[in-house]
Amino acid sequence: MRVKPIALVTAANKGIGLQIARDLATHGLTVLVGSRKLEHAETAAKSIGADARAVQLDVTKQASIAAAAKRIRNEFGRLDVLVNNAGTSDAGKQGISHAASLDEGRAVFETNVFGVVAVTQAMLRLLGEAPAARIASVDPSSPQRALFGPVYSPSETALDAPTLAFAIEFEDAGADAACSGFTSTNLNEFEGTLTAERAA
Repeated sequence: MRVKPIALVTAANKGIGLQIARDLATHGLTVLVGSRKLEHAETAAKSIGADARAVQLDVTKQASIAAAAKRIRNEFGRLDVLVNNAGTSDAGKQGISHAASLDEGRAVFETNVFGVVAVTQAMLRLLGEAPAARIASVDPSSPQRALFGPVYSPSETALDAPTLAFAIEFEDAGADAACSGFTSTNLNEFEGTLTAERAA
């Protein structure tokens, strides 16, 4: 019997993450719907269908990441696809550099950069058990001058470095960044011009 590939999508309870999870399930994968709040993950998983499972996962909490990795190992023994989608922003403060505090900047980087590194590192052994693993980091940043902010945009630029490092180190496995574009989600207070369905 053919075993379905297993995919983990972080912050998959809404927006682009939810649409990515739906698309992966449609293509025959078992999708692990990650969310900081388990109840949100459960609601999203139910909306996707029988091929989705809820996973509590806060990318800024090492204990949460470790627990998710342990659960995946115990239940599935491997991970075929990791989609790093979790992100937070400084929406509404674009172009007002003096308004962004260092604490706000650290919080955004903790999710958008260090969270990606932490989750990817925690899942590497599971990805190593898959015959053709893939890692993708969703990067919705835009180079447009009018949209470039003092915290979020630099965090997405910084994300490119570890993404490239993972891609070089695991070239055979396949690690890449996927730019979703300026998508209408709560990340940008729904000001984006693309739908989640199109961006995913």
